[in-house]
Amino acid sequence: MDLLSLFPPLLVAELLALGLAAGFLAGLFGIGGGMLMVPFLTFILSHRGVEPGLAVKMAIATSMSTIVFTSLSSVRAHHRRGAVRWDIVRGMAPGIFAGGLLAGAGAFALLKGQALALVFGLFVAFSATQMLRGRKPAASRQMPDWPGQTAAGTGIGFVSGLVGAGGGFLSVPFMTWCNVPIHHAVATSAALGLPIALASTAGYVVGGWSLPPALPGAAGYLFLPALVVIAAASVSMAPLGARAAHALNVAQLKRAFAVLLYVLAAYMLAKAFTG
Repeated sequence: MDLLSLFPPLLVAELLALGLAAGFLAGLFGIGGGMLMVPFLTFILSHRGVEPGLAVKMAIATSMSTIVFTSLSSVRAHHRRGAVRWDIVRGMAPGIFAGGLLAGAGAFALLKGQALALVFGLFVAFSATQMLRGRKPAASRQMPDWPGQTAAGTGIGFVSGLVGAGGGFLSVPFMTWCNVPIHHAVATSAALGLPIALASTAGYVVGGWSLPPALPGAAGYLFLPALVVIAAASVSMAPLGARAAHALNVAQLKRAFAVLLYVLAAYMLAKAFTG
């Protein structure tokens, strides 16, 4: 198998553009980029002949695997600014790892691709609505103690593993609901993306071990050419997004991004009902 069959120029161009955008958004919002990557990867894989249900699963698994690299780059940039709440990371990471592994190795393999597309579409639409609402938390509310953080982490890890997201669309609202300042919540969410991605990717590898390759470079649920190109591009952009998160008022960007999410949610819901 030669490099040209693994990395056709058009595919590389598509994946580079996707990786650059996902990396910047990962640093800016602490989201891991999965909300953007999964619909576009589903489209790319479907148009290369992958069966729709399998395309959704491969997009979710490949998206999550790239977040391992994006998270490392993003959290390094946030840590330099002293914005990561490592006490929250220690409290939530064990539950997040357990939830991500349970989703990746268990529920993900059992659910049909159309069902996952439906879950993803509804999840993204809900996330976009939460971004637009911008409700203020009660002034007295604080982060729960470690059992509560572990329980919250388990739920965040499980849902993230099902939809291929870094968890930011759940962990950032949860932390801000508990009165963690937004810049700390975004930075801490970037750090929490690593255990989510590691656990879920391990689960996807186990769940898809026996699958025949759907495309050149596919290994089970993972599409390795996309992993290589997107990871390289997103890692280069994540620090720029993190820098922008500390320099910009992101309220208008969040509204624009929420509109994009509604469009992507509609596409995934269409795949769920027509695929």
